Amino acid sequence: MKILFQHPHPLPVAEYGGIERILWWHMKRLVVEGHQVVLIGHPDTNVTGSGIELIPYETDDLNWSPKIPDNTDLIHLFYNFDPMVGIPVVNTIQGNGSTGEKFHDNTIFVSKKHAENHQSESFIYNGIDFTEYPFQPVTKNWNNFLFLAKASWSVKNLKSCVKACRKNHKNLHIAGGKYWWPSRYIKSYGMVGGNKKLEIINSCDALLFPVRWHEPFGIAIIEAMACGLPVIGSPYGSLPELISQESGKIVRNQLELEHFLANKQAFNAEEIRSYAENKFNIITHTEEYLKIYARVSAGEKLNKNAPSWKFSDKAVKLLEF
Repeated sequence: MKILFQHPHPLPVAEYGGIERILWWHMKRLVVEGHQVVLIGHPDTNVTGSGIELIPYETDDLNWSPKIPDNTDLIHLFYNFDPMVGIPVVNTIQGNGSTGEKFHDNTIFVSKKHAENHQSESFIYNGIDFTEYPFQPVTKNWNNFLFLAKASWSVKNLKSCVKACRKNHKNLHIAGGKYWWPSRYIKSYGMVGGNKKLEIINSCDALLFPVRWHEPFGIAIIEAMACGLPVIGSPYGSLPELISQESGKIVRNQLELEHFLANKQAFNAEEIRSYAENKFNIITHTEEYLKIYARVSAGEKLNKNAPSWKFSDKAVKLLEF
């Protein structure tokens, strides 16, 4: 099968970038599975050794359809768009929709709850390449916690993490934008990726992820689990699906978060890594997409009706915590 992707920014990302990393891993895995992969993308994209064919396209303009090869079997986009060229299209949506926004009939969401929130049943979990997350289990003291998200985005709820760590005299390591706080317990690294991000993850005891919105997935969750870290999250969006009893804890409010951090918890890093590998591996992720490609190529629609955000409130409205 000849599968075409389009992405406007250079790949692979050198530092920060969750969605781009999944796209890159998925394309490479398709090549391993014997498929022909074409990317209409930024000319600085480095496809050397990947087996991916690059068709350079230098702007963010969506008028890239003239560059689609004639013998393309399927187009897979990571945003809500249909080039209308008579070729089957699959759209993966990683974020939440806007009020009134309609999605393509062949849209795939990234968790069961994410799909439900858009009036759909079509989803595939994100997957990561575990070879890029070497497992280095070390003795944990329950003193160092990780915040791995965009610090400036209020729905990610850095405020609650800072408050809980300061109250319990625990260290909070913030990787996801600069954050200044006059406390010896708070360390901010800015936007990080690559080996620096892995170094920070491996220096921590758990990931704090008490989001205050309908979280579609949370790639940081499976990155932390890949390194053996448990995840302490809120009950919103996909989190109850992703966080199992052996891989973390769901806390429902600020008080529960503070109480959970107060005393050392017993988690098994090897079990967490195994759980994540079994459920969120890029190999399984690509296998599931190949099944979708077959269905769409045969003329099947993934959604009977165009998916749309089901709530009247905007997705970024803060939920209680």
